[in-house]
Amino acid sequence: MAVAEDIDRATDSQQDWVAEQTRAYLASGGTEGHVNNGVHVLVLATTGRTTGKPRRTCLIYGMSGDDFVVVASNGGADEDPAWLKNLLADPSAGVQAGTRRFTARARVASSDERATLWPEMARIFPLYDEYAQRTDRTIPIVVLTPQAESEL
Repeated sequence: MAVAEDIDRATDSQQDWVAEQTRAYLASGGTEGHVNNGVHVLVLATTGRTTGKPRRTCLIYGMSGDDFVVVASNGGADEDPAWLKNLLADPSAGVQAGTRRFTARARVASSDERATLWPEMARIFPLYDEYAQRTDRTIPIVVLTPQAESEL
C-alpha cells in the first residue's frame, strides 16, 4: 500500500528524463517543476505489483473538484503504463502536487466520467488526442482522491 511517505524512498522511472524531472521536483520541495511547459505535474508513488516496492513517476494532471486526474496514455503505446498496472493491483498511492503531499485512492474513471474528463485533459495537454490515435486501446483516465488520515 503506497502512502505519501513512500514518495521519498521510491524507485524512479526507468525513463531518464522522467527520473531527472522527479528528482528535481522533489529536491525543491515541489516549488520547481510543478508547472512544466505550462502544464501542472504531480509525483505519483505506487506499489510495484510484483516487487512490492514503491515506484514513482511524474504525470500531468488536471482537477475534478477535489480529485486529481491523470491520463494513462503511455505515449499512445498499446500497453498500459506500469504505474496504472500497479494501481489496478493496489489503488493506494502517494501523491505530491506542488508542495502538497498526501495519500490517495485511485480508480479508473467510468465511461460517463471519461466522456467529460477526456476533453478537459486534452485541452490541458493536446498531445493526448494524438496519443489516442496511435493505439486501439481506450486510454484510461485515473481519478486520485485524497484520503483523510482516518480513511487510511
